[in-house]
Amino acid sequence: VYARMLGEKLDRHGTDVYLVNTGWSGGPYGEGARMDIRLTRGMVRAALGGGLDAVEFDEDPRFHIAIPRTCPGVPSEILSPRNTWTDGAAYDARATKLASEFAAHFAKAYGDKGIDPAVAAQCPGIEAP
Repeated sequence: VYARMLGEKLDRHGTDVYLVNTGWSGGPYGEGARMDIRLTRGMVRAALGGGLDAVEFDEDPRFHIAIPRTCPGVPSEILSPRNTWTDGAAYDARATKLASEFAAHFAKAYGDKGIDPAVAAQCPGIEAP
């Protein structure tokens, strides 16, 4: 119910929602590094200031999110998580595993709750109906 209500309010008011990586990037713990706070701030400034309004986005099929191809003041190569890993195949394997873990948790916690299929389809690792 609450997810549907949130979606309705976002639609009604034309609100954009952004997910910004403020944590780890470039590999699993021990291989990657913390996201540079200056880059995080640049992404937030662009999102709040309309800098992402006219850029192109790529869809991530695992996580059902749109990733900007460019962002003012931020190197394009860090925008896609896969590009920050030295081993793209390792990223793909870990991302697929993580999406599967999300889907398994969602099914266990919410599978019998009557969640609207359109909402459930936004969970990482779950295919759209």
